[in-house]
Amino acid sequence: MQKAILVGVNLNNDPDFEYSMEELESLTKACEMEVAASAVQNLSAVNNAFYIGTGKVEEVKNLVSLLEADCVIFDNSLTPSQQRNLGKELEVTVLDRTNLILEIFERRAKTKEARLQVESANLQYMLPRLVGMREALSRQGGGAGAGGGSGAGGGFANKGAGEKKLELDRRKIEKRIAELRRELEAIELDRQTQRKRRKDSDLPSVALVGYTNAGKSTLLNKMLDTYMGNEEKKVMEKDMLFATLDTTVRRISPGDNRDFLLSDTVGFIDKLPHTLVKAFRSTLAEACSADLLLQVVDFSDPHHREQMKVTQETLKELKAEQIPCLYVMNKADLVMEEDQLPKVVGDKIYMSAKRGIGLEELLFLIRNKLFAGYVNCTMRIPYTDGAAVSWLQENAVVKSVSYEADGVVLVLQCKVSDAGRFEKYMEASEGN
Repeated sequence: MQKAILVGVNLNNDPDFEYSMEELESLTKACEMEVAASAVQNLSAVNNAFYIGTGKVEEVKNLVSLLEADCVIFDNSLTPSQQRNLGKELEVTVLDRTNLILEIFERRAKTKEARLQVESANLQYMLPRLVGMREALSRQGGGAGAGGGSGAGGGFANKGAGEKKLELDRRKIEKRIAELRRELEAIELDRQTQRKRRKDSDLPSVALVGYTNAGKSTLLNKMLDTYMGNEEKKVMEKDMLFATLDTTVRRISPGDNRDFLLSDTVGFIDKLPHTLVKAFRSTLAEACSADLLLQVVDFSDPHHREQMKVTQETLKELKAEQIPCLYVMNKADLVMEEDQLPKVVGDKIYMSAKRGIGLEELLFLIRNKLFAGYVNCTMRIPYTDGAAVSWLQENAVVKSVSYEADGVVLVLQCKVSDAGRFEKYMEASEGN
């Protein structure tokens, strides 16, 4: 296992600095690396050349030598020149937080779409750093005023071998990014077709969103287990950051014709690389097109409020902040007494997905949001229209059925549009 040294800069006594470093450690472990040591520095402004001060660079270099570390990971994004300078001084691989998250995504990507998205984000991250290497490349033929060139400034007329190689690499990367964009656009068209099909089926959609490792996949699996009894449809769940990257859509059928689609999406994290948000926009479109969002929160985490804020900011970036939302305060059993659970306060439910505490109450809240437009009514349908009876039993929530001399009497709850469709059989309408 590779050894890593973590480095962080606490700018102007940032109150969230310690939490950010703890998260960096979790990300490093999620990347299957051992944290050998941490080095932190308090600064009012970062060093333009090295991000950290030159004295701290020397200290980190000594740590690398002493602990035989394989790489050094910085908590924030580094500029191309900072990364290059640090690599020269420390003589090991230098990663920043963005690098690390990209590496995790690359290892976890399973579907073709996820792999293409990660490759695109990686290349977009690499491109400015490749261009930033220009100054470091040796040139063939010397600079201005040097011999070997004819005419004024002869040295500038000759591009060095290194610079030519760089230009070729840059063009290759730009070409590959364009290819990936076209492939992803084709996949997105398929996704749009699938979403349209689901919309046409009249099934409302619910999307699980939230910070990474909050318990979204656990909640999806528990609902599948409880209401579908289908082991094959379950998704991977693991106590680690970014355990799953691929969007999964499953049908939840509690048994009374009020089915809905439930989708699991990639988790969010503070300082999530913009290239990744952009690359995964098509995957996250499941959240953008949902009728209802379930923001899953790890209520046992002391920083859950900050995590909720990050989720809200990411949803805003995706233009999904206007979609109705329920807040699932998950893992509440770790900080609250069991007899206090489940607890519902407005649009928040305190529960435990892993233990199944509060699942029924959550389902009730979901249905209240999704099926608020349903109306209660009584219909008397003649025996000659058995097809109408059959259709309503399959598509409405039928509360009672009675067979009388002149027809079948159904007391039911259905969509306003369906009530209008069978208006001629309506006996009474009782509102929502």
